[in-house]
Amino acid sequence: MKYHQIQPPPHLQDYVRYYWALESSGRPDEQVHFVTIADGSPGIIFQQSPGASFQEGKELSSIFLYGQSTAHTRIVSPATFSTIGVYFYPHALKSIFGMDSNELTDDCLDLDLLLNGKRLMEKLESTSDVEAKANILSECLWEQICRNDHALQTATRYALQRIIQSQGAVSLKDLRLELQVSERTLERRFQEGIGLSPTLFARICRFQASLNQLRSQLYDKLSDIAFEQEYADQSHFIRNFKEFTGLTPFQFRKRMCETVENFPVLVQS
Repeated sequence: MKYHQIQPPPHLQDYVRYYWALESSGRPDEQVHFVTIADGSPGIIFQQSPGASFQEGKELSSIFLYGQSTAHTRIVSPATFSTIGVYFYPHALKSIFGMDSNELTDDCLDLDLLLNGKRLMEKLESTSDVEAKANILSECLWEQICRNDHALQTATRYALQRIIQSQGAVSLKDLRLELQVSERTLERRFQEGIGLSPTLFARICRFQASLNQLRSQLYDKLSDIAFEQEYADQSHFIRNFKEFTGLTPFQFRKRMCETVENFPVLVQS
């Protein structure tokens, strides 16, 4: 597989982490099995292939916007494809498209339908150049931002940054006291702006920190990761890891080929 990453233009850097492109050429009778991993961010995927892709048996649109994930899922794709994706920051659904983020949690929708006649897919299909595709997506996103820009409330943005910076370890009770907001208020603002509760978002941040440590191999044994990421014990860490990937850490290392971060290919045994 051929992978390429593109940085967004300066005016989109508060919304888009990066664009990514992945190309593959396989036999007509082959399929590729991807696993989606909860990573605290929504995104966009546009794929050109000789056949449809399916997520847990549901046929996916050629271009779709997806929300936050609370668990792992699997996508089955033809082995030959050309894909470009947008990896957003957590607040993107609200701040770019003006929608409550929890409307799309664990779901996706046809982006062309959402954009109501903008014919984005047709524009993307008109070029094979990855940089040109990224520019088309950037123009579309900036148009949506200018129309819908719903910036997160200052307190919500601050809470989001604190959770991310602490890798999910910050005390939510102390955070609420610092911001002088109730548990219910912070929960509602997170559901609308991020698509997850503060507690679940913090759990995903801690899981991602443990996953990054596993990727980097900066540990001697799994209990080291559990200790450094402040899990109660190793069994708690493994249960949490399996919840978000569908595999134990050992199985993940053996069976996953992660060309695209948080979108690995499951190696068939």
